[in-house]
Amino acid sequence: MFMEDDLIKRAKDVLTPALRIHADILVKAARGIYVEDREGRRYMDFSAGLATVNTGHNHPLVVRAIKEQADALIHSGCIFYYETLAVLPVMLGKVTPEGIDMFFFSNSGAEAVEGALKLARFYSRRQGIVAFTGGFHGRTYGAMTLTTSSLRYRREYQPFVPSVYHSPYPYCYRCFFGQKPGTCGLDCFAYLERIFKHFVPPEEVACVIMEPVLGEGGYVVPPAQFLRNLRSLCDKWGILLVLDEVQSGMGRTAKWFASEHFEVVPDIMTAAKGIASGMPLSAVGAKREIMTQWPPGAHGTTFGGNPIACAAAIATLRVIEEEGLIENARLVGGHARERLKAMKERHPCIGDVRGLGLMIGIEFVKEDGEPFTRELKEILGYCLEKGLILIECGVDRNVIRLAPPLVVTGEEMDKGLDILEEAIGKVSA
Repeated sequence: MFMEDDLIKRAKDVLTPALRIHADILVKAARGIYVEDREGRRYMDFSAGLATVNTGHNHPLVVRAIKEQADALIHSGCIFYYETLAVLPVMLGKVTPEGIDMFFFSNSGAEAVEGALKLARFYSRRQGIVAFTGGFHGRTYGAMTLTTSSLRYRREYQPFVPSVYHSPYPYCYRCFFGQKPGTCGLDCFAYLERIFKHFVPPEEVACVIMEPVLGEGGYVVPPAQFLRNLRSLCDKWGILLVLDEVQSGMGRTAKWFASEHFEVVPDIMTAAKGIASGMPLSAVGAKREIMTQWPPGAHGTTFGGNPIACAAAIATLRVIEEEGLIENARLVGGHARERLKAMKERHPCIGDVRGLGLMIGIEFVKEDGEPFTRELKEILGYCLEKGLILIECGVDRNVIRLAPPLVVTGEEMDKGLDILEEAIGKVSA
């Protein structure tokens, strides 16, 4: 039997360094918000496996659904129909924004984004795509072309997919135009409109794609008016609005999907991560009038909509609904933000606290407002030593993304925040 350190070392010897593993923990088992290593030590996972296991690790109903489906059918490859493939889109259509009622299933968020871009271009017969600076949409070529949350994802990969344009995301704490909340005139939206005057005619734009809450780019909640203006602008020019809800969907923001907070309905949307409690599944959803124009063979998949993954998704939807996890995200998330705002008053290194539900960003800065990057790495390391898994995000890696499973209790949240504040005190003293 190999020791834990030996196995991790062996893994590092044969896995490419491109595959970043956040924590040197060799996990034996996981349940709820906890993961346990081979030595029996338990950690609170406040990353939820990259905001994926919204129902908690190994929820018993999800595990049972996976086992039962595995006993019956593992794979189809789009050769024949099966029950979970027929049931899931009906259930999903009941919780997606109004009018999003047809779906294409694939395996990952990046695949869903690729599908959404293909659908938008095919349906509109236009080529232009507008995305937002700071956004993350995946690392396949089309998705990577949109992604600007970090140069590490783009370095040495040019040229990218053509006819893609970027406009600043409405990131109010670090406004691209130097504005301040309360006095801002939505200069970021005015810039977006200027793209249609200087770079690409609006009648040649297939879609605008946006994360309704910025994920990898810093867990940023945009002004509601920006999204409403964007919906109106797309309607004016016949441009499809694509909302990327890969990270913000499935109850993460205390709504089924973040777009509900802004009362904005997309034409096309993507969902993944929390959709199947850790099984590989994603979806492109669209209005019927759009999706029915995508003929057989225009897009495809071998593994997408796998019977087991679909069974896990059906169980996930039921657990979120029946166990009141969206309401729990609202209550525990609200409590966490209040505690963090109080913490901000005690610790000047916390520059901003923002979020919806259990998708919370904590931005760390130095006295001059510059990113608190090296020190944040130390804070995360201290938390890990104390049994709390947290991960960072943001272009400068100076934002903690607080995204525990939606089953987290108030008491567990308090315990995690106590560890975080202890770490901040140690590092910033």
